Amino acid sequence: MKRTGFAMQLKEGCEAEYKKRHDELWPELAKALSEAGVRDYVIYLDPKTNVLYASQKVTEHNTADQLPESPIVRKWWAFMADLMETNPDDSPVVWDLTEMFYLD
Repeated sequence: MKRTGFAMQLKEGCEAEYKKRHDELWPELAKALSEAGVRDYVIYLDPKTNVLYASQKVTEHNTADQLPESPIVRKWWAFMADLMETNPDDSPVVWDLTEMFYLD
C-alpha cells in the first residue's frame, strides 16, 4: 500500500463542528472511500494553526483519483464548505505533505 499525506485549512472556531460531522460520517461516503481503496485514513488538527493534517493508505489498484467525480464526495464537500478553506467547486484547498520519516 502507498501512504499519502496532505493538509487542509480549517476556519477559526469550526473545530467542534468539524469533529462532529466526521464523527457522524455518512455511511455512503465511508463506502465510497473503501471501494476506492482508501485505508487507514486519519485527520489530525493542529490547534495552534487550525491546519488539518491527513494521512491515508491506498491499495495498489486504487481508484482514489476518481473520488472527486463521485456525487457523494461532491455532496460532502458542499456540506463541509462552510468550515474549511475551499476551491470554487467546494473541494477543500489541499496541499501535499512530504513524508520525512516512517516507522512500521
